[in-house]
Amino acid sequence: MGNEESGCSTGSIILAFFIGGLVGAGVALLLAPQPGEETRQKIKELAEEAKEKATKYAEEVKSKVTSTVEKGKELVEEKKSLITTAVEAGKEAYAKEKGKLGKG
Repeated sequence: MGNEESGCSTGSIILAFFIGGLVGAGVALLLAPQPGEETRQKIKELAEEAKEKATKYAEEVKSKVTSTVEKGKELVEEKKSLITTAVEAGKEAYAKEKGKLGKG
């Protein structure tokens, strides 16, 4: 569980760093002595790049979540099978003991 918490924490830090970098770059573009058209073009390019990176990051997160959910389902099925086997063994043991007590 510690790794999962660390992964979320690391992801949050990376996302915060990424957003901070975008805001800083946007402010730098707005304050730079350039013609308005050139500034707007750079902001547009920066926004497109940010969108691509955000999409990529979202896909990675979705992939990790899907993988984790699948592992969880597999674990539940495995444990369910073990529990069912244990219950059946318990029923058999109970029936044997009940039979022994009835004969004795």
